[in-house]
Amino acid sequence: MTAIVPTGADALPAARPRPPGRGRVAELLRAAAAPVICAAAVTGLLSAWVITGGAGSVTRSQIQVSLAAVPMRAYLPGAAATIHRATTYLTIRNLSGEPDELLSAQTPVARRVILIGPGGPHGTRPVVTGLPLPAHGRITLSPLGADVVLLDPARYETDMTVPLTLTFRHAGQVHVSAAVTAPGAP
Repeated sequence: MTAIVPTGADALPAARPRPPGRGRVAELLRAAAAPVICAAAVTGLLSAWVITGGAGSVTRSQIQVSLAAVPMRAYLPGAAATIHRATTYLTIRNLSGEPDELLSAQTPVARRVILIGPGGPHGTRPVVTGLPLPAHGRITLSPLGADVVLLDPARYETDMTVPLTLTFRHAGQVHVSAAVTAPGAP
């Protein structure tokens, strides 16, 4: 058997020796190009999604509630049923450098919750639409001053806690479990 060796136009060019390492670098660059382009495209799309607000926003609560209590309306269930409002004790700290405002409160145990402002010149305490909370400051809410008042509450005296949702202008909603305490006690 004889080997046929192509000549002329059918002949393959002679292999040239490559400098060491040049071919490998080019191969690595070609292999890495597609993943790098895909990663850049995904990063760009995610950045656009975040900038346009599609990703939402991250808000870290800057509000701390150190005391939360809802005293029983009375020691006896029959007497408690005749009292149509319940007061609270709350100590709220604003840990941020920006002032905030308590706008409202909600609880599943009351039909309605109102905010009461501090006492006026004649001892009256008005219903308010918000309670200011200074930057790096605190407010103490109690039946003797500014307060969160539960109107027409359901029977909660046998529970250990009352869930409260406090809504702030900047910090948003803060969920609190207020301890049920003896009448008049924080």
